Amino acid sequence: MRKIAIRIDDVAEDMDWEKFRRFEKILEENKLAPLIGVIPYNKDASIARGTPAEDFGGWLKKKQAAGWCIAMHGYEHLYKTKAKGIFPLNPFSEFSGISYKEQCRKISDGKKRMALYGIDTAIFMAPGHSFDENTIRALKKNGFQYVTDGFGNGPFVRDEMTYLPIALQKSKEFEKKSGITTFVVHTATMRDEDFAAYEKMLSEKRKFFVDYRELLETPPKVQTKGQRIKEYALAWMKGFLCRLRG
Repeated sequence: MRKIAIRIDDVAEDMDWEKFRRFEKILEENKLAPLIGVIPYNKDASIARGTPAEDFGGWLKKKQAAGWCIAMHGYEHLYKTKAKGIFPLNPFSEFSGISYKEQCRKISDGKKRMALYGIDTAIFMAPGHSFDENTIRALKKNGFQYVTDGFGNGPFVRDEMTYLPIALQKSKEFEKKSGITTFVVHTATMRDEDFAAYEKMLSEKRKFFVDYRELLETPPKVQTKGQRIKEYALAWMKGFLCRLRG
């Protein structure tokens, strides 16, 4: 049976809390614990839509205690380059194309900020799904063990880093017979029909959904060269088709 975990991107002190709470309620009603990607120093105006939380760190620790997993979602969430990186879904990046030294500084500073929130995480979530070899080097230098990206039927290892895959196409994931993957959610851009769709999906297909920790604890396999080539081609094609559709 295909298993599906949930990850929520763009979590920040000043995010649109109303929409986040709305999706949070859906998860809680279905007793489902996701992964949330926390931006250490959010400077993305498209995300900063709400009043900053008074005790964001305390809230994060409560969610972690409730079984939610937490990732560090980039640094400032500002796209600095047009480099696609090694997972070419998007032609923009906060990290790809930047020097190892600068990436290492950002990742180190971001981790310190997470520590001020009381959170120690080994999971990295790249803004725009874009990162390169220098990102991976900098992540390993700073103690990260997981990247929540890539395509596959379960966690895989490449270059001593474990990847936690995302879904290639949501509508077809339930048809597959085995494996585990992730649905990516951006609560700030969700519309009424999107919330309704998730409520309906979880009502009808709850048996397919698992806590994100189950994905995290699934033993990874070593990615072969052929699988790497296929993954790169699929990511490039998916990105191209998304841009073509506008």
